[in-house]
Amino acid sequence: MARLKSSQKPLKKISAKQVKVFKIRNRRAYAAICMDNLCEGTTASQAIRRLYHPLRRMGYELVI
Repeated sequence: MARLKSSQKPLKKISAKQVKVFKIRNRRAYAAICMDNLCEGTTASQAIRRLYHPLRRMGYELVI
């Protein structure tokens, strides 16, 4: 778990099972969606890794 400042709450954990990954039609890319956040990447694993920051802003931690 990340270090907490005095004003921060602990992050809630989200498993990779809650992330939906799909190939974008007519493109050479993949997209990952979790909790109304969409991230794109050239590979499926890169798309999942890019979800880390949006989820963190919402108070969640992606556990892979």
